[in-house]
Amino acid sequence: MTAALPRYLVEPAVRAALAEDLGRAGDRTTDAVVDADALLTAVVAAREPGTVAGVDAARAAFDLLDARVETTVAAPDGTRVGAGASVLHLRGPVRAILAGERVALNFLGHLSGIATATARLVDAVAGTGCTVTDTRKTTPGLRALEKAAVRAGGGTNHRFGLDDALLVKDNHIACAGGMADAVARARAAAGHMVKLEVEVDTLDQLDAALAGHPDVVLLDNMDTATLRTAVARVAGRAATEASGGVTLANAAEIAATGVDYLAVGWLTHSAPALDIGLDMAPTG
Repeated sequence: MTAALPRYLVEPAVRAALAEDLGRAGDRTTDAVVDADALLTAVVAAREPGTVAGVDAARAAFDLLDARVETTVAAPDGTRVGAGASVLHLRGPVRAILAGERVALNFLGHLSGIATATARLVDAVAGTGCTVTDTRKTTPGLRALEKAAVRAGGGTNHRFGLDDALLVKDNHIACAGGMADAVARARAAAGHMVKLEVEVDTLDQLDAALAGHPDVVLLDNMDTATLRTAVARVAGRAATEASGGVTLANAAEIAATGVDYLAVGWLTHSAPALDIGLDMAPTG
């Protein structure tokens, strides 16, 4: 299981989602047809196998609407579940549970989809020594939650933002007038606590980047033969990260080249949601 995100990171995203869904008048349908004092028990369950993430966001959706909704976690973040497995048990006012249902399921489905995709990639490269990591290609406002979902799936996180580390990319190199100047200026600004990564597209660029003593080299869109040569050329002088075109089908082949990391943007921007639903049984 993974450590829970602090509530101050989860709650603003959930509040925004509730405000978007409930608008100015709330759940008009439920308020019209359900008595204010009606109670129910319900279960949130996976409809297909996967890895769970986003439980705290789902719980917050109900709690923010009505603190009387009791939530019991059956499958914490990071749990691998089968079809039909319970994730959350709910008991409380019908109106709050129905009003929060879609927001809770949206978070759970989206984040569990990320965790599931990550777990499958992690399984695919098992035994190679290669680590699956994400990128900054996240949904605006949801980065902390999406990166937590990657961790729930067994992956690790790349930069959280532009202030985490220095990553010299092609546009930086062009604006600086060349690889050597860009890397030298970045290294001088990094200080002793901040790592420096340099993106390269060719072996010649790799040689130029290594002259600046980066901590990590990002080997971008290289075929496996070139990746293998690049790893040998680095020879442990920096960590190596492969990026571009990584899929579940080719992840093991790329990892077998000896790279230390696979950077996979689609984990957070395109992973399909896990099908999760809510079933209820009124209690009177």
